Amino acid sequence: MARSDRLFRLLQALRTLPSPVTAARLAEETGVSMRSLYRDIDSLRAAGAVIDGERGFGYRLTEDIALPPQTFTRLEIEALVLGLAEVQHMGEPDLAAAAAAVLSKITATLPDRLQRQALHAASQVYRFERRDPPVADVGLLREACWQERAVVIGYVDANQQRTERQVLPLAIVYLERMLVLLAWCSLRQDFRKFRIDRIADIRMTDESFRPRRVPMLREFIAYLNGGAPDRPKMKLAGRGPCCHEPRPDCISQSCLGRQAYSAG
Repeated sequence: MARSDRLFRLLQALRTLPSPVTAARLAEETGVSMRSLYRDIDSLRAAGAVIDGERGFGYRLTEDIALPPQTFTRLEIEALVLGLAEVQHMGEPDLAAAAAAVLSKITATLPDRLQRQALHAASQVYRFERRDPPVADVGLLREACWQERAVVIGYVDANQQRTERQVLPLAIVYLERMLVLLAWCSLRQDFRKFRIDRIADIRMTDESFRPRRVPMLREFIAYLNGGAPDRPKMKLAGRGPCCHEPRPDCISQSCLGRQAYSAG
């Protein structure tokens, strides 16, 4: 492992592990010997990190060299802790880990008094029933949204009928008991909502619909909110040569025509 990567892992361990954290625990987390760990702690201190503690007593990151200092009111800290705790209860391991990492990074930048407020926040989250992790690869769906690339999904409807559809993923919505994908469905030639727990498999394609995701999502949400009941909608035409013009109704390898909204 490169030394820079090793130092970053040590810094992240100091951010995330309950303090004071022993040298043995840090060495286990970073995968180095105790001797190397002590050298790495000295290197971080030399670079500007304020690390309290010493051998035999454990260590605590007091000031993080990698992050600028943050200032929040006590109520803002409560909101941050509450919101990130809620994310950790959504049943998606990747997001839960990311939320924990964000909270540790924010806490590491706070002065001592605000750190204590964050660690002992009055607002707490508890769920009697945890949401089950989704069967479908939500990370792949999220990546497809970011990259604005079409995906092919195997979808099982309420009648247990399976269909294979190519969709343009627009957003993932976290409801109380389920996750829903908002997308353009090429099979139905319309905007659709797909329950992610009914998606049996996902495959990302090379077909890009950049930069249409944001305007399409705005149009779909406006329709769902009743703000555009009579607006015409974009229809994904069949495959064919792209118009190659900077027209608002064009996406890569496909053109968007116009037709009236249909419910469902």
